[in-house]
Amino acid sequence: MKKALKIAGCVLLALVILVLGYVAYVFLDYHRIEDNLTLTAQGSAASSAQTGVPYTVVSYNIGFGAYEDDYSFFMDGGTESWAWSKERLDENLSLIAQTLKDQMADYYFIQEVDTDSTRSYHRNEADILRRALTGYSSVWGQNYDSPFLFWPLTQPHGSSVSGLMTFSSAPIASSLRRSLPIETGVMKLVDLDRCYTVSRVPMENGRELILYAVHLSAYTSDGTIAIKQMEMLLDDMQAEYEKGNYCVCGGDFNKDLLGNSDQVFGISAGDYTWAQPVPAELFSGKNIAKIAPLDQDNPIPSCRNADGPYHDGQYVLTVDGFLVTPNVAVDSAAVLDTGFAYSDHNPVQMTFTLQK
Repeated sequence: MKKALKIAGCVLLALVILVLGYVAYVFLDYHRIEDNLTLTAQGSAASSAQTGVPYTVVSYNIGFGAYEDDYSFFMDGGTESWAWSKERLDENLSLIAQTLKDQMADYYFIQEVDTDSTRSYHRNEADILRRALTGYSSVWGQNYDSPFLFWPLTQPHGSSVSGLMTFSSAPIASSLRRSLPIETGVMKLVDLDRCYTVSRVPMENGRELILYAVHLSAYTSDGTIAIKQMEMLLDDMQAEYEKGNYCVCGGDFNKDLLGNSDQVFGISAGDYTWAQPVPAELFSGKNIAKIAPLDQDNPIPSCRNADGPYHDGQYVLTVDGFLVTPNVAVDSAAVLDTGFAYSDHNPVQMTFTLQK
């Protein structure tokens, strides 16, 4: 009996040491990527940015290629941590790339692009997209660099390296990664290393078209974090506009851009902090407009909650959209209906003209 208790005690002690060692590893490994980090554009683009010419921009959160319509994610209340399989991931990434290519857009903003993650079998998705979208100048900015996460126990999420991409049909002269404010407690470990990227495209009139790619916080205990992030982004865009530049921002804002998605789509937001409207007062004193894509006659949401496979009655809303300055005339904005076949997001599209 004493021997059995001694063995049990030793096992328990070993487990405690293992857990404490892992917790120490996670916290000691944690770091934030430096702010104002210079990014290098890849690829060649032949066209130029001009005033008076209609352009199209598409934004798409591809969910690291895993979120097919039967997929659910453990952090959203679902079950899965990785993509279903290497084969299904590759097939889905191919379909995502084709969907983007079919739009023949002048500019693209793409979120959740993994380059070396356990959850996506270490596929370099940035390279996959670059091979599909040729003739563009592109930038990838990292917003997720996590240590190996041993949760869930049945399929540990592992380590992740992921980021945002911008594609431009006109050459990107320079690009910068800006670090956004995030939570400071334990939740910082799952809040990603949130950022936005700023890509500068010279124009024929001597000004610049500034392309902002963004993905704001979702998994937070404090719903005000995304508001602070928006304040930083809006201040940056306002400063560029006052210099005479043209600003277009696109991405996943993790906020209800319509302001009443629950009414539009008939499903309550409940307690989802990431699903709250963007306060109108944030835009007070700013020469910036929020563009939330919506077809009043046939409203299509841009995002579904991934707590289970996609089904009727699942919570949906529009969190993907654009921000523009007054010298960018918006002609139309729409959600492209894929039926959430390839991601928990639908792509969103905007047509615009840079004014003289």
